[in-house]
Amino acid sequence: MAVIDWILQTLRSYPELAIFLTLGLGYWVGAIRFGSFSLGSVTGVLLAGILVGQIDVEISSQVKSVFFVMFLFAVGYGVGPQFVRGIATDGLPQAIFAVVISVLCLASAYIAIVVQSYDVGLGAGLYAGATTISASIGLATDAINGLGKPAAEAQALLNKIPVAYAITYLWGTIGTGLILARLGPKLLGVDLTAECARYEKEMSGGLPAGSGVSAWRQVELRAFELSKESQVVGKTVESAEAFAAGGARMFVEGIRRKDELLEVEPETILQEGDVIAVSAPRDVIVELESRAKEVEDRSLLDIPVEKVDVVVTRKEHANRTIMELAGEKFARGVFLKKITRGATSVDIPILPKTTVNRGDILTVMGSRKHTDAVVEALGYADRPTDATDMVWVGIAIVLGGLVGAVVIPAGNVPITLSTSGGALIAGIVLGWLRGVHPTFGRVPSGALWMMNSVGLNVFIAIVGISSGPTFIAGVKEAGFGLLFWGVFVTSVPMLLAPLIGKYVFRFDPAINLGCCGGARTSTASVAMVGDVANSNVPMLGYTVPYAVSNTLLTLWGLVIVLMLT
Repeated sequence: MAVIDWILQTLRSYPELAIFLTLGLGYWVGAIRFGSFSLGSVTGVLLAGILVGQIDVEISSQVKSVFFVMFLFAVGYGVGPQFVRGIATDGLPQAIFAVVISVLCLASAYIAIVVQSYDVGLGAGLYAGATTISASIGLATDAINGLGKPAAEAQALLNKIPVAYAITYLWGTIGTGLILARLGPKLLGVDLTAECARYEKEMSGGLPAGSGVSAWRQVELRAFELSKESQVVGKTVESAEAFAAGGARMFVEGIRRKDELLEVEPETILQEGDVIAVSAPRDVIVELESRAKEVEDRSLLDIPVEKVDVVVTRKEHANRTIMELAGEKFARGVFLKKITRGATSVDIPILPKTTVNRGDILTVMGSRKHTDAVVEALGYADRPTDATDMVWVGIAIVLGGLVGAVVIPAGNVPITLSTSGGALIAGIVLGWLRGVHPTFGRVPSGALWMMNSVGLNVFIAIVGISSGPTFIAGVKEAGFGLLFWGVFVTSVPMLLAPLIGKYVFRFDPAINLGCCGGARTSTASVAMVGDVANSNVPMLGYTVPYAVSNTLLTLWGLVIVLMLT
């Protein structure tokens, strides 16, 4: 017992250790799977914080504020390019749809709170849990602290937020996925699998089925000797590359003519006896083996090949289809392996008529000569680096915080974004500027994850630890009626969203439910929809609504407090 008492006293004396204990336990609990469901790191950390908080650990509120500002900046930075694109370009209908669903979420929460006469603490927690927007807790906390209430009264309200959040979060997560994946197709009256297959066919641009998916297959480099019977003898390299069946991509990477290695140009004429190095997907190579003699030529095949992530920033090539980009001269010799889009880095289907947006990351493979040409034409290479441009990160957070700190009095209610909300807006602006001018403001993916995940979870850990001593009493006071209203707030917008998408915005059925999941910032729900559809086509509707709703639903944490004041 003496050892346990010493450990508990040490945690009280060194609260930083209590925070890291909470993080470790929380991430572990959050990763435990129950079938296909897991609590996630945020809920796990909150529960761990409540447990650790039973020993009565005092932590400075400034620590919580620093990490929350860092988190909100990372959120804004990640969604910046898609947020601006959705507002300013062809994603506008999806952006407006996200606004509508975000308002529905806010209205549903407000109705539940008013009907049940919940106070502002339970109301903010109900909204945050039912919509699974953990970040809104921080803005609600700032807003409650700014109401000018006595310290004890304000703290009592703040202690109720995690209580309501914990009670309503479970259905907020599971319910959204079940409604969209199971009820969504029935609400739309469609066979989702058939609709996604139809969409893929339409997006193939007249090419054979599977032509887009073939870009995922392994690419190989082989050497073949041209005989006089070869169909490509006497033709240019450009003409020979068009001989691949089904419109597949095939490239001549090198030519040996007798003992000389030639510089390959599209207009080079192929001759009998030439040995050519060919790069192509495996199925094309197999087909070539039946028509040409494969030879071993190590020096010819010694071509440096790399896989590189290319961030699309050039305006002249944004909003074009893969088919259009593949026809450009700079695309010769490269194979598209993956398209990643948005703050959650979702994989977009590779189909000939898939549109490439500004800010998308294209993973391409080919020789360094060819990948350099693609990088120069499309934007910049997102090659691995550990360096974060902290100059711009620091300046952006300060400027955003100064804007957010401005208070506009409205009667007795002070209206302000708070420094946290300002950091969110600053992140959006810097993220967008980085996508347009990639010479400054770099935050590598690892650093962004650290700011995003750890920033939020340190904040949540402190919320849990601080509310731990009063949590059980709070659950008894709130009652299970809160669970019912959490189901209401989660379900109503998601039952209406597919119908609004169908009849008001007239979204294609294949992407409608992806738009709905994005508008509720629920990546898990769209993954469930994809499993039901046996396709990742619904992800095409996810990113723009996610970027817009992630911003609005977070800001609603401030708005719900002002509405209840």
